[in-house]
Amino acid sequence: MTRALVFPGQGSQSVGMGKALFDAYPEACEVFEEVDKALSQNLSSLMFNGPAEELNLTENTQPAIMAVSMAVIRVLEKRSNFRLPQAAQFVAGHSLGEYSALCAAGSLTLSDTAKLLKTRGQAMQRAVPVGVGGMAALIGADLQAAREIAAAAAQGEVCAAANDNAPGQVVISGNIAAVERAIALAAQRGFKGLKLKVSAPFHCLLMQPAADVVRQALEKVDIKPPVVPVIANVSAQPVSDPAIIRKLLVEQVTGSVLWRESVLFMKQQGVTQLIECGTGNVLSGMAKRIDKEIVATALSSPENIEAFIKALA
Repeated sequence: MTRALVFPGQGSQSVGMGKALFDAYPEACEVFEEVDKALSQNLSSLMFNGPAEELNLTENTQPAIMAVSMAVIRVLEKRSNFRLPQAAQFVAGHSLGEYSALCAAGSLTLSDTAKLLKTRGQAMQRAVPVGVGGMAALIGADLQAAREIAAAAAQGEVCAAANDNAPGQVVISGNIAAVERAIALAAQRGFKGLKLKVSAPFHCLLMQPAADVVRQALEKVDIKPPVVPVIANVSAQPVSDPAIIRKLLVEQVTGSVLWRESVLFMKQQGVTQLIECGTGNVLSGMAKRIDKEIVATALSSPENIEAFIKALA
């Protein structure tokens, strides 16, 4: 069975995330402690105990989700014969999950990844005043239809397809009035538009100020070639060159997350199993909708990690 490792993005967080791993594995404790130290913040306490309102702040959510993903990876590496170059053909992550993927593949250190995501989260939150932007899922629409609807709804404002998550689930992003116009236009074409509870309009041109901050932050960080190729969100193609990785991470802030295309590319390259590393099982659910032949396994608890390790033996 040919595997790829995939890493979740924003929306997978919840109070208590990572606590079971912390309690079960010293290796996971080390990850959380290293992230806390890098950020000069007791992020692990916020993850384990809340409050939810603070955990849901983008600047906290992003490094928190990455920390749980990396705790899973560290446990696999220490407790089994799991070694990434032999265990997986590709790594990929949804939005912030792309940073987790790069960290898992050795391109970024854990400390640098945590700091980058803190900076990225702060910049994304500050890029657009609260109430100016929004996002909506267009249920039933494919990417082409979503792009047509967004273009028609823009009317001089920003409205774009932000995430192509799975068949019939494309997320749009932009100025709130334009997003509302898009929902109305989608209804005329038989699609259902659902406003998302998000703090900012991610992955559209309104995020350009954040992209500028991310570019400056990435310039100061050493990026090594990954031990296996990373599937980039904005191209749905493998990338290993550090200069290209840096460029695409900047483009990702304002560009579309081509998740459906990324999964299909990996399938075309022979991947038959996706291992979702981290909190929740959002990507595993998407995988079933993208291609029913792909086996998706979520590693988020000691129980399913132990089952996976046993299967590796």
